[in-house]
Amino acid sequence: MCGIIGYIGNKDVLSIIISGLKRLEYRGYDSCGVGFVEEKQLKILKTKGRIEKLQKKIEKTNTKIAVGHTRWATHGVPIEENAHPHTDCQNRFAVVHNGIIENYESLKKILIKEGHIFRSETDSEVIVHLIEKFYNGNLKEAVKKTLSQIVGSYGLIVLDKQQMVVSRKGSPIVIGVGENEFFVASDISAIIEHTKDIVYLEDYEIAVINENGYSIISKDDQLVEKEIQKIKISLEQIEKGNYKHFMLKEIFEQPTTIKNSLAGRIDLNNLTAKLGGLEEVLTQEPLKKIKRIMILACGTSWHCGLVAKYILEKYTRIPVDVDYASEFRYRNPVIDSSVLTIVISQSGETADTLSALREAKEKGSLVLGVVNVVGSTIARESDCGVYTRAGVEIGVASTKAFTSQLVVMFLISLYIGRKINTITDSQAKEIIENLEKISRKIKIVLKDAENIKAIAEKYKNSNNFLYLGRGINYPLALEGALKLKEISYVHAEGYPAAEMKHGPIALVDENMPCFFIANKDQNYEKVISNMNEIKTRGGKIISIATEKEIEDLSDEIVYVPKTLEVLSPFVNVVVLQLFAYYISDFLKRDVDKPRNLAKSVTVE
Repeated sequence: MCGIIGYIGNKDVLSIIISGLKRLEYRGYDSCGVGFVEEKQLKILKTKGRIEKLQKKIEKTNTKIAVGHTRWATHGVPIEENAHPHTDCQNRFAVVHNGIIENYESLKKILIKEGHIFRSETDSEVIVHLIEKFYNGNLKEAVKKTLSQIVGSYGLIVLDKQQMVVSRKGSPIVIGVGENEFFVASDISAIIEHTKDIVYLEDYEIAVINENGYSIISKDDQLVEKEIQKIKISLEQIEKGNYKHFMLKEIFEQPTTIKNSLAGRIDLNNLTAKLGGLEEVLTQEPLKKIKRIMILACGTSWHCGLVAKYILEKYTRIPVDVDYASEFRYRNPVIDSSVLTIVISQSGETADTLSALREAKEKGSLVLGVVNVVGSTIARESDCGVYTRAGVEIGVASTKAFTSQLVVMFLISLYIGRKINTITDSQAKEIIENLEKISRKIKIVLKDAENIKAIAEKYKNSNNFLYLGRGINYPLALEGALKLKEISYVHAEGYPAAEMKHGPIALVDENMPCFFIANKDQNYEKVISNMNEIKTRGGKIISIATEKEIEDLSDEIVYVPKTLEVLSPFVNVVVLQLFAYYISDFLKRDVDKPRNLAKSVTVE
């Protein structure tokens, strides 16, 4: 979950590294460092904390090659000694690493016995000492031998005085190609302002990069010719603009990102979804063999999966299970070729989800990937898939990626339902017409931001919240609670509203605000009953509602526009996102970079 960047060229090298690190800070921000060559000497600058502190340490230099790293700590506390880059005993090589080395303890014991001196508590430092051990004049071969010894995941850059050697396994690496200059990064956002020509590394490939060019070698030492891909993301998409935080910008972008997710994907003549990424694989014949759907995801994407369960079962009549990807492969799951597995990941690099994908494929399941990042590992390894088109999401707490995932899951449900004839023409027309109106309805919710902000200010000092919803909005209760926890550090729990009286009601008093999702739907009367149970016990109620008849039960209320019950999560989640955002901002939290969290979870 760390961010890494490297550069070889004739521009202001360290300025490029620092600006790249700032764009990567959402991947980790507890410490950072740079390594560069000056007057034929390898120099390292590191600091605990944010990039601004590191920037103050940097003086003008004429280096042509450098690497940088911003850390999310796994092994070793966030202190300067544990920050990357790490160097060998002779200060000949520097390594920046994203991932986890699972067998580092045994390797470290061997290396210490051989005389190597370790300066950090990290697992990553074993890499550079192994390189030192195996080096005999050929850095690529030393790296190759090193990687054969380690167990775990890695995206890494090894720097010596004239070149970078780069490799990956389970952690993303891209190479950027400019005019007489080359970039390496764990995310294209770090280099987008300099080049849009990108080469993606695959697992186990090793790239050697110097001022004359680059070469890529496969695991079996064969030269690999890679096509340079043009990326379409613009610099403006990864800037904050006039918004105070990226998260707020991304919440307000949702009417646009939802339109992007839908664009060109509705076939009005046949009343179905046009999903080019599925049409060659998920034809009628394979779909007839599908007896069950398994959705695998983590965090906010898992909540999307829970909503998707309601949608898919309603419209396809195929039973759906939703599992945490992090738990899936550790319980010997019952899965075979009769199961369609859908994996959902914003980054397309989530380590747990990627491992679950591979487990499902190994057991014979067809895998459909739903990801945001083009060219990501999950996108490449899935049998078929759909991109969410949410654009770059910088805020660590996911917002627009979630609603774009929901759009895609609706389209997949529509696609499958029409293929297997479980969705009638009238149902398809109803779904399409209402889905195309969702962007406008979210704009209505966003216009009420000041009201939501005022409610957040009133409750900003509450220490606990209970989020309650029923049916398709139960997962929204989980998502609302997660958002609040993630960015404000306020304890919150989400529950099905009916389960509230099976335990959590014991917590309710005047100091425990209860956030009800109370749209008028098939569960409406039951939700009102649950609200009465809270009210009679002195609890404070914040409601998301479509009708005024619950005003007497609510201490605070946010009205959202009416839509189909299955589409209500779109309007409800925007309220929950804004509420969490404003609470966090009032508490002066670092909204975009909440403590202990990182955007792309590339370690288990």
